[in-house]
Amino acid sequence: MKKSVAIILTITMAGVLFVGCGKKTESSNSLQAVQKAGKLTIGLDDSYPPMEFRDSNDKLVGFDIDLGDAVAKKMGVKSEYITNDFNGMVLALGSSKFNVIISAMSITDDRKKSINFSDSYVMGGQVAIIKQGNTKINKIDDLKGKTVACQLGSTGDTAATAMKGLKEVKKYDKITDAYQDLSIGRVDAVVLDAQVGQYYVAKKPGEYKVLDEQISQEPIGIGFKKQDKELQVAVQKAIDELKADGTLSKLSQKWFGFDAYKK
Repeated sequence: MKKSVAIILTITMAGVLFVGCGKKTESSNSLQAVQKAGKLTIGLDDSYPPMEFRDSNDKLVGFDIDLGDAVAKKMGVKSEYITNDFNGMVLALGSSKFNVIISAMSITDDRKKSINFSDSYVMGGQVAIIKQGNTKINKIDDLKGKTVACQLGSTGDTAATAMKGLKEVKKYDKITDAYQDLSIGRVDAVVLDAQVGQYYVAKKPGEYKVLDEQISQEPIGIGFKKQDKELQVAVQKAIDELKADGTLSKLSQKWFGFDAYKK
């Protein structure tokens, strides 16, 4: 009798463990979770125009917003955006705060240790922007002895920190705050992505200038948790289709003023 009870309990426990493992495997499949929820949650920093920012009506807009909407539509789901400080974006992805990162994130070897990336959906790179009329700074080497601003945790941070001979590198949570200090003369230059620099120049003609010399070239991609292979494949398929059908060309013309995909 005791043996029978023991056997029954063993079988029951094995069944529970089997079901539990099955549920765990199913819940760890992000693509199925996205499809079941009917939405793709996207993490971003909402203060990086023209990639992602708030307009005068506090509406979330930008290249990455249009891209996220288009990717989600291709996948047959809706997009939902969750804001996060850029410096903590990778950690937030790891804790499942959102499904993917679409936030002008450069693909670097250091980041690839923690997350996976899609193929590059646009080529970025670091530049320095100064106030128009500043005749003392004409090239990158002229930044020696000067105070340079950047966004904390960004590749602009990496590039600025690596520059030799600077007086100081001031790091900000939001790139908009760095621009504010540039405009009032607290810093001499801001190091940031080329698209963002050109956006500010176009937005305020005569106020800012991008130095001709580029500090670096950096591919920008969508970030995924390491285990989310199926979700990564589905998103990559959507990006490839958006490139092929000309959608990304139209978005780059809309936000950058040129076709970033023209060969």
